[in-house]
Amino acid sequence: MAASGEPRRQCQEEVAAVVVVGSCMTDLVSLTSRLPKTGETIHGHKFFIGFGGKGANQCVQAAKLGAKTSMVCKVGKDSFGNDYIENFKQNGISTEFTYQTKDAATGAASIIVNDEGQNIIVIVAGANLLLNTEDLKEAASVISQAKVMICQLEITPATSLEALTMARSNGVKTLFNPAPAIADLDPQFYSLSDVFCCNESEAETLTGLTVDNPEEAGKAATVFLARGCKVVIITLGDKGCVLLSQTEPVPKHIPTEKVKAVDTTGAGDSFVGALAFYMAYYPNLSLEEMLRRSNFIAAISVQAAGTQSSYPYKKDLPPTLF
Repeated sequence: MAASGEPRRQCQEEVAAVVVVGSCMTDLVSLTSRLPKTGETIHGHKFFIGFGGKGANQCVQAAKLGAKTSMVCKVGKDSFGNDYIENFKQNGISTEFTYQTKDAATGAASIIVNDEGQNIIVIVAGANLLLNTEDLKEAASVISQAKVMICQLEITPATSLEALTMARSNGVKTLFNPAPAIADLDPQFYSLSDVFCCNESEAETLTGLTVDNPEEAGKAATVFLARGCKVVIITLGDKGCVLLSQTEPVPKHIPTEKVKAVDTTGAGDSFVGALAFYMAYYPNLSLEEMLRRSNFIAAISVQAAGTQSSYPYKKDLPPTLF
């Protein structure tokens, strides 16, 4: 069986420019007029099941923009897991290293979204936490030949660290999204990140600083730079993002256009996926221009309900972005 699989693997090695080592979650979404208080039961007006998980979201957005992608992840041997593999195939994402396990359920996220588009989310990582270094070794061929590899923290941090180490040693650009943030993050994550991209609340958790505006984001970014990151991006929702790098150590605020948010779930992942796409396919663009375009794409995603379903395709975007 392995022998017949070799040519196929060779072919996929050549095409996956963006590889994501990360999480898949089934999103169980309830829409309500307002978020419930503790102990309160309220009526919602709509329920749907969607595909989420930071890693998969980022991969899907990159794929929708036209990137050749491969997803290294683990789902359960259950209906959610089967559906997720089918979802990847529908989006043209290689599932060669999408593993299925009987030992845990597919990751799930319970999401409540109010009329203003604000959300509260509970995640149960499940099978995501069983992705391990053995799985990464099997996927070494696809990781080592990527142009960009993305990691987050919805899988075991040690596995993300191993993936970043593997990518870096093969000259692959690393894009690390420390989400959900953990206060005692291993210092190696900073030095292994070519691009370190987090949002305001993640920056606060990691630095202990308050981050509410571009000026404060610049101060937090300076801390990350001192910890060894090459490029730091802090996203600020409707305020755009702040960029800081070792080559340009003065924080730069890149605003985004104001839009009416319907559902902000997954907007940060849309941004990261878009950024990976530009890093892989438009390496000669300035970072500032990549971020401006990624801001634009993420702003489109918040104008529709759902997570991956709200991500725009290349064909629906202005040609000036490509």
